[in-house]
Amino acid sequence: MIDNPPPAEDGIRRSILGVILAGGAAKRMGGGDKCLQPIGGTAALGHILARLAPQVDHVLLNANGDAARFSPYGVEVVADGETDQGPIAGLLAGLAQAQARGHTHCLTVPGDAPLLPRDLAARLYRTMEENNARCAVATSAGRRQNVFALWRTSVLDETQRLYAAGTRALWRLQNALGAVETPFAAEEAGGFAGFNRSEDLTALATALARAER
Repeated sequence: MIDNPPPAEDGIRRSILGVILAGGAAKRMGGGDKCLQPIGGTAALGHILARLAPQVDHVLLNANGDAARFSPYGVEVVADGETDQGPIAGLLAGLAQAQARGHTHCLTVPGDAPLLPRDLAARLYRTMEENNARCAVATSAGRRQNVFALWRTSVLDETQRLYAAGTRALWRLQNALGAVETPFAAEEAGGFAGFNRSEDLTALATALARAER
């Protein structure tokens, strides 16, 4: 079941376009889209959408190739036209879409994070506004979670320039934009867990079952 956002968060939600960056292939798991890997009987993408959709006005999936493979999930797909150029290519596609649709913010999350925090957008937004920043990124257990970030759509032009100049790492881009950090408690670190092995899928399935009790 998709939770309804609290009324106090509705204004925040309407300003944000959510973008799932799903360009990575599950090479260590035999290939294919990581977001389509099954976790507890449901693809990772299904879990991500259930947690992300209530936090934002609209969700896009950034992926290249035939978009029909995602049709069962009813999510709009936007390609970036790049190959092996890292997540900034997907971010640029998302920022362009957000700007064109009138959103002031773009929230990025990875395609392998089925436990992403249900209050991620609101907490990043508050940190951004409190610091008058252009980007806010989540941190947990002393580590920056670079893909879990909120961006003002106004950074599109500067991001394009940095990308054209060779910037490919999200952390470099975030530093260039003066990103601020939003800390999540140690017990919340599991919300940023991804997967690279079949054992990770089993652990995530257990964690999801526990979270839904």
